[in-house]
Amino acid sequence: MDVHEYQAKELLASFGVAVPKGAVAFSPDQAVYAATELGGSFWAVKAQIHAGARGKAGGIKLCRTYNEVRDASRELLGKRLVTIQTGPEGKPVQRVYVETADPFERELYLGYVLDRKAERVRVIASQRGGMDIEEIAATDPDALIQIVVEPAVGLQQFQAREIAFQLGLNIKQVSAAVKTIMNAYRAFRDCDGTMLEINPLVVTKDDRVLALDAKMSFDDNAMFRRRHIADMHDPSQSDPREAQAAEHNLNYIGLEGEIGCIVNGAGLAMATMDMIKHAGGEPANFLDVGGGASPERVATAFRLVLSDRNVKAILVNIFAGINRCDWIAEGVVKAAREVKIEVPLVVRLAGTNVEAGKQILAESGLDLITADTLSEAAVKAVDACNNTKNH
Repeated sequence: MDVHEYQAKELLASFGVAVPKGAVAFSPDQAVYAATELGGSFWAVKAQIHAGARGKAGGIKLCRTYNEVRDASRELLGKRLVTIQTGPEGKPVQRVYVETADPFERELYLGYVLDRKAERVRVIASQRGGMDIEEIAATDPDALIQIVVEPAVGLQQFQAREIAFQLGLNIKQVSAAVKTIMNAYRAFRDCDGTMLEINPLVVTKDDRVLALDAKMSFDDNAMFRRRHIADMHDPSQSDPREAQAAEHNLNYIGLEGEIGCIVNGAGLAMATMDMIKHAGGEPANFLDVGGGASPERVATAFRLVLSDRNVKAILVNIFAGINRCDWIAEGVVKAAREVKIEVPLVVRLAGTNVEAGKQILAESGLDLITADTLSEAAVKAVDACNNTKNH
């Protein structure tokens, strides 16, 4: 789960990380009011979306007057901001963050990520802040400072000092940086974070260290114990199909292919996508209907898949253990009768009650393409997709 910049900064500030003063606004008038309350004479108006690289896309405006704040907010609010991280469809801007734009001398990078391979938290820092970390890693990997945290003891003060000195800070700045590094780690750890990126982390002329920007992502599976973070979720930043799927306990991720997938089990879903690729096709989605999918949930899955206009064929691949093939077959028949399916439908069933499921499909009168193995189903789905495109 992702949150907006201003929400990430609220969390960081609650753990003692220094951030510039700011306020969120949902209208140009609110933005002007926020600027007057913040004081000063120089503000940044930032579009709030779940993506980075906003500055390069015109999503951050520097303003010196209240009229400029109003104009910047009016320009950003209601538009879809397209960055290198959003894809061509962009993300809607429904709120802006008005922040005091204090001058600073240096831009640094500080990040925390859950390294699943090492099964540790990895701290990454660099003197080259304000740049994409991927670009730094590709062009100058030696510029990255990395420390792997031992989970039994957590991040230690001496490790934070090592990072601060390698960032080239003076003694006074090191003290502020160590506090920031340690407190940001506590925020990451105590909020069940999977990623925290402060880019840039800036050093001001009076030796303060501020989180000028912040991105945070959290473990979805831990949100039951972090309700204050779960309540920060902004559905407008997600694919509406993914939000609808979550309401029905379906796991859906939209992709860019043309073969819709309805599968039970995440591992089988990934194997199905691999087999489609191996057969020369492109999956349109990842969709796991779960272990106890009822006919109603299967019908909902069909509606989700068919809401993607790029879908030229559908592959239903069920290996029933906890699930039952006759339930899935009933769901396929129910969906075909309730939802207008105008693309070829390939169905492969195996496992519990498979014969009963096949009988339900055979007696349904539906125009189905059946298969006995995953590889056969993938080939038939790709062929059906190609035939649809050719006609």
